[in-house]
Amino acid sequence: MWIRQCEADEEKSVRSPIPTEICSNEEFYPPEQTPEQKRWEARIGEMADQCAKKLGLTRRRFLETTGGMAVAMLAYNEVFGRTYNVDPIEALDPAAYAEKWPKDEFIFDNQTHHIDVESRWFETTEAGKTAAAFLRNFRRNADSTADALALLNQAHYIKELFMDSDTQMAIISGVPTSEWRENILPPDKMVATRDAINRMAGNSQRMLSHGLLRPNMGRAEFEEMDRQHKVLKINSWKMYPGSFVGSGPYWLDDEKVAYPFWERTRKLGIRNICIHKGLPLGLFNEEQCHPKDVEKVAKDFPDINFIIYHSGWHPTAGASRRREGAAADPQYVPWCSELIEIVKKNNLKNVYFELGSTWNGMSQGNGVQAMHFLGQVLNLPGGEDRLIWGTDSIWGGSPQSQIERLRRFEMRADIMEKYGYKQLTPAIKAKIFGLNAAKLYKIDPKAKRKAIQSDKIAELREEYQQNPQPSNTQFGWVWRERGRRA
Repeated sequence: MWIRQCEADEEKSVRSPIPTEICSNEEFYPPEQTPEQKRWEARIGEMADQCAKKLGLTRRRFLETTGGMAVAMLAYNEVFGRTYNVDPIEALDPAAYAEKWPKDEFIFDNQTHHIDVESRWFETTEAGKTAAAFLRNFRRNADSTADALALLNQAHYIKELFMDSDTQMAIISGVPTSEWRENILPPDKMVATRDAINRMAGNSQRMLSHGLLRPNMGRAEFEEMDRQHKVLKINSWKMYPGSFVGSGPYWLDDEKVAYPFWERTRKLGIRNICIHKGLPLGLFNEEQCHPKDVEKVAKDFPDINFIIYHSGWHPTAGASRRREGAAADPQYVPWCSELIEIVKKNNLKNVYFELGSTWNGMSQGNGVQAMHFLGQVLNLPGGEDRLIWGTDSIWGGSPQSQIERLRRFEMRADIMEKYGYKQLTPAIKAKIFGLNAAKLYKIDPKAKRKAIQSDKIAELREEYQQNPQPSNTQFGWVWRERGRRA
């Protein structure tokens, strides 16, 4: 059975700043917490008690501080082997933590979400009620569906993204429906969020916006493409080949269904196409979530950037879905490795690997899989330029934990030597965090950072940091044996 992550957190004595078991947003089945993850969680509690006592804090309050993050990483290294670059002094000295990590990256989150509450779409149709029931699972103990959905609104988006994390820029994204009036955040609302936050910032641009592209709606969709481009001035497309809207799931390389849309987007001058691949369960058809159709379309349209969201990751792919012999291959990362091989075999220069949910899931489980994934991408020609930062927030809460994990993540020496992987250097991490995406969207990161550092949102964040109130939980679902709670 599954239970909500937030309910599991409420029952636990340890509220870790890094999730100690993989949480699902219902796009995949959450796996059971491993014995190693249980030992890690217990060790976090032991270390937190020791540090909290020295600082005169409760365990829960300590785990909300930078020291709590340091303890979670120190405990992880003890259980799984050295993975995070963290010094014990950081657990007790916030100044040491801040000094070691000056946070000078340009952090540009390419996959973020919130929902529209004001139009009360969730009350008007059966489809809206179904979607609302699904979304209510992401926020805890609300008195009503309206209250639960309010915790996913624009105001909470701003808090969790720009107040509780070091994110500087973001792209607002959405999901497709046949009717925009039944959509949790249709293109007009996505663009409204982009524009509202940019106005709020004042002298900087904090936001971009996707448009939603639906080839399965047929050629009548051309008019909608034109509207989103000309009227809404969207910055790139988001699309879901596994979605059931219109004529149903489709392939990117279907010359009858999809190719007219590639030609159309060429004419419109939109070159960045963000495509959901992987995470196939829940609302999408599994077959069309596989990235095998990227090969032909990327070769046929070399002037279009195919940004593969989630990097095609399938966290629970069974042996029958893997390549022959892959079940025993420690290097194999379900579906990601297949996409990497496609890129390598064809020397594709227009395919990118976005990390939303993928980095979160890999790095909070056993980081060895993350090392294999990153190592394989970095070994591609120009691989360090192909990784795009995204977090899938705010479905699971603030992205700060994911940011901290990438800052400190290291490739283990034995794995690099055995498999020939490159080291994940600070310069490569800076590319991942935002410099790669900045190139795709023709953004000058130095100019952006200068403007952002003195805008209104930066001022509000400085005030907020005097008494921050982050939530050390992740929202979604975790696995539990029937009859057993946390």
